Amino acid sequence: MSKWTSVTSGVPQVSILGPVLFNIFINDTDSDIECTLSKSADDTKLSGVADTPERRDAIQRHPNKLEKRAPVNVMRFNKAKCKVLHLGIEPPVSIQEKDFGLLVDEKLNMSQQCALIAQKANRIPGCIKSSMASRLREVILPLCSALVRSHLEYCIQLWGLQHKNMDPLEQVQRRATFMIRGLEHLSYEDRLRELGMFSLEKRRLRGDIIMAFQYLKGAYRKDGEGLYQGVEP
Repeated sequence: MSKWTSVTSGVPQVSILGPVLFNIFINDTDSDIECTLSKSADDTKLSGVADTPERRDAIQRHPNKLEKRAPVNVMRFNKAKCKVLHLGIEPPVSIQEKDFGLLVDEKLNMSQQCALIAQKANRIPGCIKSSMASRLREVILPLCSALVRSHLEYCIQLWGLQHKNMDPLEQVQRRATFMIRGLEHLSYEDRLRELGMFSLEKRRLRGDIIMAFQYLKGAYRKDGEGLYQGVEP
């Protein structure tokens, strides 16, 4: 058994009550906060409209409230990791920042996010190729599905609609399927057909259709009221 030690930050791993107790600690963080406050286990995001000096000052008052309230709940904010991102035509304090793993700039342009994802995912087929002696479908396909596709489709529902050029991502999947023995002579479309796979574009379209169908059947009704607008025939 390990010795007892004081945990000064984070949530103890593999504990049952840890996440529940942490939620209790941060549950009242947004009381008396008029701006939009997004809370997660290790990240807090405050957002609001700052189109006038009064609104700008109001937004600044809320971080001050949060900083004073945090010690009461035995919590503290890491100021070194605090970032400010202005969305609009004003000169930005920061050009781009990561938000829950997504690279966002002041214009909400997702081209850098696409390039970053393609760069990360493009290394994985090379690692698989150098570490696995077998090129059989039964070996390569599960690895690519688990290790490559997870990068290519991370939060794609959020940023994929804003960035139409997905060729760099499709190129990564094209390269991954090319490693499978016996399919090298086939075109990318034929390899997908042989493997029973879809292109990334068709997978996104399929996911959107499934979600729209579920919404029409009653799912996500509360959260989706602002997403869909009915049109009379």
